[in-house]
Amino acid sequence: MAEQTVNPGNKPGQEKVGEVTSTKMAKTIVVEVTRRVPHPMYKRIVTKKKKFYAHDEEQSAKVGDVVRILEHRPLSRLKRWKLGDIIRRAVQVGVEPVSLADPNLRLATAGHKSIK
Repeated sequence: MAEQTVNPGNKPGQEKVGEVTSTKMAKTIVVEVTRRVPHPMYKRIVTKKKKFYAHDEEQSAKVGDVVRILEHRPLSRLKRWKLGDIIRRAVQVGVEPVSLADPNLRLATAGHKSIK
């Protein structure tokens, strides 16, 4: 008989995949996990969402990223998850700053009287 050794530090825990909705806290991200389940009575597919607070040590996740979070020991009152890996990065849209000396720039107050 082959014996299985159980390593308590390597227990397989839950993992969830969701989208980062906030990174405003230090080393903490808020991940929104969406799941589709049938309604118990009407059998219609309903989308359910839940937010989880997860620990992000390197602060590498950004808003809009799709990430995998892993179950972890309690780190604070709300944090019981840690960032596993980033599955897909969010598209970062950059806008070049417009110089105020640009002659083609039209001001919104061009038709109004100026206050002196």
